[in-house]
Amino acid sequence: MGVTAIMTETDRERISRQVDVSDSKRYESASRVRQRIGELEKDAEILEEHHPKLYRELREAVCE
Repeated sequence: MGVTAIMTETDRERISRQVDVSDSKRYESASRVRQRIGELEKDAEILEEHHPKLYRELREAVCE
């Protein structure tokens, strides 16, 4: 069992067009990813304040 980041495997397949799905399914995946990004912003704020080392790891993973 893999770990889910911002996108599930289904989201990855839909957004990258690896599977043939309707535009509405692709939009649903994009919408879910947007919601997760919002939650990630909250998580980053908590990490920055309470666990700076993990916050730096997150920034490096996302920004570099």
